[in-house]
Amino acid sequence: MMPLQLTIRRARPEDIPQIVAIERMVFIDPWGERTLRESLILYPDMFFVALNNGDVAGFATAAVEDTGDELYGHIMNIAVAPEYQRRGIGKRLIRRMEQEFLIAGASGSQLEVRITNTSAQEFYRRLGYREVFQISCYYANEEDALVMMKWFRF
Repeated sequence: MMPLQLTIRRARPEDIPQIVAIERMVFIDPWGERTLRESLILYPDMFFVALNNGDVAGFATAAVEDTGDELYGHIMNIAVAPEYQRRGIGKRLIRRMEQEFLIAGASGSQLEVRITNTSAQEFYRRLGYREVFQISCYYANEEDALVMMKWFRF
C-alpha cells in the first residue's frame, strides 16, 4: 500500500463530481449532486475534502447550529472512498471539523448514524462520541438513526 500524500482543504465547486462519486459508492441513499452543491453554497467554511495526490479521497460537510442556549457542531455528511478507508482519513476529517467547531465557539459536536452501521458507531466512539438518543424512521428507507455527541472540554 502506497503512503498517502494527504492534504485537507475547503471543498470547491470543481470537487463536486468526485464527491458525488464517493457518495454513490458509500451510501445506501446518497445525497444527490444538487444537495451537495447546496451544502457547499450554504456552508462553504464547513465543507472539506481530503486529497491524495489531487484526488478526492474523502469529504465532510457540517454546520454550526445555535440552540438558543449554546452552539454545537453538526457533522451532516462524511465519507471516504472505499479504496482509502481504514487509513485515518475519516479521523482527520472529523478532527478538522471539530477544530472548526471550536473556533466557532461550539460546546460539542453531533452526528447521526444508521442504527445498523455498528462499525461507524464504533469509529465514532473511538473519537469520543457517545450515544444520546435514537430517531425513528430517520432515513429514506425508514431505518432509525442513532444520534451521537461529543462534548468539548473547556
